[in-house]
Amino acid sequence: MKLRIRHDTTYRYRNPVELETHRLMLMPRNSHDLRILSNSVRIAPHAEVEWTQDVFGNLVASAHFSERTSQLCISTDILVEQHAPAWPVFRIAPVAHSYPFRYSDEEIADLGAHMKTHYPDDGGKFDQWVQGFVYGTGTDTLSLLKDVNTGIGDAIAYRVRDEAGTQAPLETLSLGSGSCRDMAALFIDAVRHLGFGARAVSGYLYDPDQPASDPGSTHAWAEVYLPSAGWIAFDPTHRRVGSANLIAVAAGRCNKQIMPVAGGFIGAAEDFIDMDVRVSVASA
Repeated sequence: MKLRIRHDTTYRYRNPVELETHRLMLMPRNSHDLRILSNSVRIAPHAEVEWTQDVFGNLVASAHFSERTSQLCISTDILVEQHAPAWPVFRIAPVAHSYPFRYSDEEIADLGAHMKTHYPDDGGKFDQWVQGFVYGTGTDTLSLLKDVNTGIGDAIAYRVRDEAGTQAPLETLSLGSGSCRDMAALFIDAVRHLGFGARAVSGYLYDPDQPASDPGSTHAWAEVYLPSAGWIAFDPTHRRVGSANLIAVAAGRCNKQIMPVAGGFIGAAEDFIDMDVRVSVASA
C-alpha cells in the first residue's frame, strides 16, 4: 500500500521575530514494513538544515534561520510504501509466552530507561490500577498487553487537546479523557509498572474512512518489546495492535523527546498569534 503524507505547520507572529533553531522530526523511519519512496521538506523563510540521528536512531533536521519573519511555514510531502499485515502473528520467544517472565540480562541492559516508569505514583494508586489487569500467574503475555490496551481505550474518552505537554497517567484516569499522546503515555507507564520495556512513538495514522476534506493530525501510540517478536505497536486510542495503517516517524523514551516540531523565537510573548497544523494521509 502506497501512502502520500502531506504535513504543513504554520506559525504566525504580530511582528517580525528572530527564530531560534527548530528541531524537526518529520521523516518516517524505514523498517521491514515501511519504506520511504520519496520525500521533500520546504521551509520558509529560508533555513540552513542539518540532518543528524538522535540516540534512538531517529532522523532529526535542525533548521537554522538568519532573517526575522512574521510567519514560519514548514511543509513536507512524503511518499511511503507500507505493508504491515492487518492481522499480524507475533513470534514471541517461548520464555516470554506467559507473564511474568524475565528479559535476558542483555535485553535488560539495552532496554534501560525504557523499563523505568516516567511519572511518580505517590501512594501506589496507579500501580494498584495496573495490577487489576493481571488475573494471576501464567497469564498469556500478549493477552495481558491487549487487555491493558483495550482497557485504556474503554476507560478514556479521546479528545483533541491543543495544550502543550502530556498529562500524567493519574490525571488522565481522573479526567477520564485525553489526547492520543496522553493515552499512549498512560499505556507506556502501565506496562512499565508490569515490568515491560516500552517506548513512545509519534507519526501518522492512515484512516481510509476519513473524508478527503478532513484536515488530519499527527498521531501517537506505544510499542512494547517482546523477545524474538521485537517492538510491537499498541494504539490504545483505537484499541489496535500491530503497525497496520501506522506510519512511525520517531520513537523515544517519552513523548517530549519525539515532538514533530520544536523551537522558539526571540521577541515579546504577545507577538505569537497562533499555530496551524494540517495533515493529510491518503492512498497514492
